[in-house]
Amino acid sequence: MQFAVCGAHLKGLPLNGQIIERGGRFVRSSRSAPCYRMIAIPGAIQKPGMLKQAEGGASIELEIWDLPLHQVGSFLSLIPPPLGLGSVMLEDGSWMKGFVCEGSATDEADVEDITHYGSWRAWLARDEGV
Repeated sequence: MQFAVCGAHLKGLPLNGQIIERGGRFVRSSRSAPCYRMIAIPGAIQKPGMLKQAEGGASIELEIWDLPLHQVGSFLSLIPPPLGLGSVMLEDGSWMKGFVCEGSATDEADVEDITHYGSWRAWLARDEGV
């Protein structure tokens, strides 16, 4: 099953091993349609949340991974709220399963809107002058 990731599961980031150890294979880089907002969710391992917007939003950098279908259940069990897998619109207008975030996550006081960075990697590099 192919699906889109946008944060801590990207190549070389802390949770990418959860995909690799299940036989996941990187397919390609991509971008979402320009209708998403991205927030930084605090935690022991910070993660982004991508929320589809009725109006506005931006295109967010993604990676497409292929995971053996028999491994999807064990992978899903590792995804904590407010994150989940849902439908994500890609820049070409097609839809794919991928990481999404519940709208209630924006109610938390310590959540930062990072949409203007366009990617999780750009937000992580914000203090490095990259």
